[in-house]
This record gives sequence, structure tokens and C-alpha cells, in this order.
Amino acid sequence: MQRSLVIMVKEPRPGRVKTRLGRDIGMVGAAWWFRHQTRSLIRRLRDPRWQIVLAVSPDREGLNSRVWPADLTRAAQGRGDLGHRMGRMLRVVPKGPVCLIGADIPGITRRHIARAFDELGKAQMVFGPAPDGGYWLVGAQRYGALPEGLFRDVRWSTEHALADTLASVPDLRVAMLDPLRDVDTVADLRT
Repeated sequence: MQRSLVIMVKEPRPGRVKTRLGRDIGMVGAAWWFRHQTRSLIRRLRDPRWQIVLAVSPDREGLNSRVWPADLTRAAQGRGDLGHRMGRMLRVVPKGPVCLIGADIPGITRRHIARAFDELGKAQMVFGPAPDGGYWLVGAQRYGALPEGLFRDVRWSTEHALADTLASVPDLRVAMLDPLRDVDTVADLRT
């Protein structure tokens, strides 16, 4: 079965991407940072062991964007909160193990992704925790259906996001990866 790595990306337009970072360094600077961070991340994570799928937003612009590599499969994130969009992406890729990440994690490497897929050989789901209480990766075996309540009642962008998500999958075997930091503010760029 095909392994899929889904990377959530937004069209890097000032005021539409990394707005909390933009309050610190300006919206143009935040969009520039995101564009270059995402390109670097995609280059680092290309690997024959998995297929990269770009989950794009906004849907129409992202599907037709010239910013992202043309050879990568793209899928529209669609409407809804982060949980709805992530759940949709986890379900639309071909059957087999799938991992989903954001594009704003500078420290992620192929080794991290390979370990996540290895863990999915034993666990039904895998998470990469972030120091702020969220997570940088969610993965699922996908040999069966994903839990119906996955991502329900999650307090996104809070220190409760990982705990809330784990509460939505109480009966599954879950593995944890090493913590990595995402970039939300200028302070995150310094650490």
C-alpha cells in the first residue's frame, strides 16, 4: 500500500498566511518566510518511500498555484475548521498509511517522517507533539475507517489541542514521536 505524506499549505499571500507571525515581522515578511520555509520543507522531505500530497488553500488558487512544485499531487482542503480539513485530507488520499503535517516546522526531516510511518506498523495512530501543547504530525494506518469522532471538540491553537485530539480516539493504539516546534510568532524563529 502507498504511504502518503500530506503537507497542509496555504497560498503565501500577505495577510492570508502566518498572521500571528505577521503581527511581529509584517505580513509581507511572514508570507515570504512561509513561502521559503515550505519550499525548503518540500525539498527536504521528498523521498521514494512515500508520496507527497499538497493539501492546498484556498482551494481554487491553491490547485492552480505556480508557487508549489507542479509534479506534486494537490488536493483542496475545502471548508470547515482545521479539524474538518485535516480529517478530510486523511480520508481522501489512497488507502494505506498516511501522515499529515503543517508546512511551518523548520526542524522536520525525512528521518522524522520515516519514524512516523514505522510507528504506524505497530500503532493505529501516531502524533508528533509540539512544546505548546499542539502537534506537528498526525498519522493513521487507514487499513480501516478513521474514528468518527476524530478531531471533535478540539480547542485548536491552544495548549489543549493534543490532549483534546487524544480524547477523541480513546480506544486506539497511539504512538508518540519526538517533539518539534512550529513557528507561530517571532519568538519561535529564535528558538
